[in-house]
Amino acid sequence: MNDIKSRPVTFGMIVGNRGFFPAHLAKSGREDMIAVIEKAGYKVVTVGAEETNCGAITSRGDVALCADLFKRHRGDIDGIIVTLPNFGEERAIADALRQANLDVPVLVQATPDTPGLMTIQDRRDSFCGKMSACNNLKQYGIPYSLTTLHTEAPGSDVFAKDLAWFAAVCRVVRGLRRLRIGSIGARPSAFNTVRYSEKLLEASGISVEPIDLSEILGRIVRMKDSEAEPKLAAIRKYVSTDQVPLEALIKMAKLGTVIDTWMAETEVSISAVQCWTSIEEFFGVVPCTVMSMMSENLMSSACEVDICGVIGMHALQLASGTPSALLDWNNNYGDDPDKAVCFHCSNLPKHFFKSVKMEYQQIIAGTVGRENTYGTCEGLVKASPMSYARFSTNDLEGSIDGYVGEGEFTDDPLTTFGGAGVVKIPHLQTLLRFICENGFEHHVAANMSTVASAVQEATASYLGWNVAIHE
Repeated sequence: MNDIKSRPVTFGMIVGNRGFFPAHLAKSGREDMIAVIEKAGYKVVTVGAEETNCGAITSRGDVALCADLFKRHRGDIDGIIVTLPNFGEERAIADALRQANLDVPVLVQATPDTPGLMTIQDRRDSFCGKMSACNNLKQYGIPYSLTTLHTEAPGSDVFAKDLAWFAAVCRVVRGLRRLRIGSIGARPSAFNTVRYSEKLLEASGISVEPIDLSEILGRIVRMKDSEAEPKLAAIRKYVSTDQVPLEALIKMAKLGTVIDTWMAETEVSISAVQCWTSIEEFFGVVPCTVMSMMSENLMSSACEVDICGVIGMHALQLASGTPSALLDWNNNYGDDPDKAVCFHCSNLPKHFFKSVKMEYQQIIAGTVGRENTYGTCEGLVKASPMSYARFSTNDLEGSIDGYVGEGEFTDDPLTTFGGAGVVKIPHLQTLLRFICENGFEHHVAANMSTVASAVQEATASYLGWNVAIHE
């Protein structure tokens, strides 16, 4: 499984310097940046201060030394920070990145001059050097990211935010490029909206591991009730089950045990599950609680085999470190053009709810009977900032397209069933028109965080997807 969530982010660091600028700035700049990175909880791999002049990269020999170091740590380095305490030797920076060939995100930072320290002894010119470094990276075809301000001191508050943002970019890139998704069951025939191209995903490093629903149910048939006892205990601990028959709970526990085992065996990190209405008709429960528990544990799970939907969930989760949900853009909310109701039956993670209990799926119950639809997680979504994302494979153009944005879950009253909440999004009508004009799905991934910019940067700048950001 993907290990990005189990260890801290590690940055490679390249220190820029140019011979006729003060070397003491490179020395102190290197020390300052290492201290900032480590204080933020990240690790750093960089050339030693004694291995080159002040640990900076300026010559062909320095380039080889840096590239070899980065290659030895290829499996550890999630992104590279280019720090410019002074103008920097732009060609050496680009050469080091090219020779290392790590294909990870790159952040270019430049330290500002101080008005009272502009003599030849203390002048930086990083303001200008950053443009030259970026020019060379563009010539070399190396994608890179920029700080909020053109120059930022390593110890500043604005750089602290940019460092956290860049770490999120790195987690998303690494997490998606090595992603394996479990596709459990076939796409329901009524859901053309969730069709996708495995080949386009594979080109971005995302693999899909399918299993037929009959294989899952067949493994359940062979199970003893005792084998599901640990999962049954976990379900009861996770959500109130007072109104749910024991027979249904045992079925859920068996389903969860089989899925957990299969995911571990096949090393898949997240999943999308067939639901409507095969599991209900032929097994007698909904998989919502099992899926909710996986999402709560940062193993995102989407319904209706919505593979692209669960990729959106996972991207948001990688960026924020918190659980994601998959929702329907479902209803207007009164006459407010910037509000809507987001809803699902539901398999939302417990993290989203004010309070939650297990119930039956009221929509499907009318078709297959209430007794066959226990297992939904029902409650209202709590007020919170939110980010949302949707990706889709565009088979006609051979691309992966998407959109991201931010808004909030509100405390507006809502009387309904399932898992639901009111969202407020600036210029929502513009977003809805964009969704319809471009044929995006009615499903959207949501996360209680503000990470849309990081997800957009990761997917557009480093994966090459066509991802718009709604503002």
